[in-house]
Amino acid sequence: MKLLTGATPDFLYLIAAICFILALKGLSSPRTARHGNLLGAIGAAIAVLTAFLSIDFLGPNLIVTLIAVILGTVIAVPWARIVKMTDLPQLVAIFNGVGGGAAAVVGIMELTEWGGAATTFSQSATAFAILIGATSFAGSMITFAKLQGLIGSRPIVVPQAAIVMIAVMVAGIALAVATAITGNVWVGVALLAVGFAFGVLLVLPVGGADVPIVISLLNAFTGLTVAAAGFAMVNTLLLVSGTLVGASGTILTIAMATAMGRSVSGILFGALKGGSTAGSTQESDRPVRRAQPDDVAIALAYAQRVVVVPGYGLAVAQAQHTCAELVSELRERGVDALYGIHPVAGRMPGHMNVLLAEANVAYELLVEADDVNAAMPATDVVLVVGANDVVNPAARTDPSAPIYGMPIINADEAGQVFFLKRSMRPGFAGIENELLFSERTQLLFGDAKESLGAIVAALKEV
Repeated sequence: MKLLTGATPDFLYLIAAICFILALKGLSSPRTARHGNLLGAIGAAIAVLTAFLSIDFLGPNLIVTLIAVILGTVIAVPWARIVKMTDLPQLVAIFNGVGGGAAAVVGIMELTEWGGAATTFSQSATAFAILIGATSFAGSMITFAKLQGLIGSRPIVVPQAAIVMIAVMVAGIALAVATAITGNVWVGVALLAVGFAFGVLLVLPVGGADVPIVISLLNAFTGLTVAAAGFAMVNTLLLVSGTLVGASGTILTIAMATAMGRSVSGILFGALKGGSTAGSTQESDRPVRRAQPDDVAIALAYAQRVVVVPGYGLAVAQAQHTCAELVSELRERGVDALYGIHPVAGRMPGHMNVLLAEANVAYELLVEADDVNAAMPATDVVLVVGANDVVNPAARTDPSAPIYGMPIINADEAGQVFFLKRSMRPGFAGIENELLFSERTQLLFGDAKESLGAIVAALKEV
């Protein structure tokens, strides 16, 4: 069908696909991320408008579709604008889950429309979309609940979890095959239910420290679901965009797992074998050396090299602007001050990069863990702001620790370490950090934003 402009839908879908590809390229660098995000939005707008102008809506379908678009816009736009930076991972989890769930529902609708008369290939792609889409939706909702604190971050393992998981997987495969062969909508609905169950069982045993990796993996699942829907509906745009998301999500998942020194299978199924990725949440009562803002300011003022290691506590306190002010003040004094960025700091991939970009921190000052570690023995002061697990030496020294093998920022090799913490509660992995009790470590307790503000004020008096 021709559009009002005379262009064919396929041509405009191609333009939208190109926008998605360029958006992904732009998102690969903080310098171009904003433009990349804008290109992605333009591509999505082109795709939606093309669909509206090229599809013959029957009966009340157009009204229903318009209502759905309006409702989605009314809910999503204000939510995205008011969401706190600390809640951004939860927002990503929900948006990702909704995408997978939508693709699964579309698969059920396709089965209803076809009535078993479609090709086996189309029905196979639809069965895949239903199963993986439902898994992504349910898993993302559990991830949201863990991040939001609605359920504990510790692994939750159901009785006989391995047997139950295998049974659900076998049932899912059997129902997927039956759906592909028969195209029966009720078999598809049963497959949808099994997908929901599998998503819950897949994510519940994952501990808090591994949640960012699971978010990335489920994002890849959603992409594969959309690509499968593209096959089933013979829609090139869905195929291209879904493949992009699936491929990028898979690459990111593997990269993050490598950064933690873990395997994806170990992250997903480690708790089923008796392992754990989370520990206690109880505060330690062991004595530590305490510092005052003046102590930290003096040490920073007379240092030659300073590394600031941000973590989730920085995001909770919304202290990124104050932290940036502190680093700027140090650099104006001639101190080589920069940020040590661990790939899994925070609650989602790139969380710290996004947080500091909001404070207009120059990208050149964000240094990855490997590069920071190379010069750590020559670093005078490490200032850890709201981080814990990413500087925990147990990752190198304690084979029983759930984070053992995870590459960390070697703060313990610096001359002096200051921790800015609210309390002695452990990090998200739930294990104690021996670095807190080192002779070269001092702790400044309190809200990170208030503590950093007091340090900046004291620094200006030095």
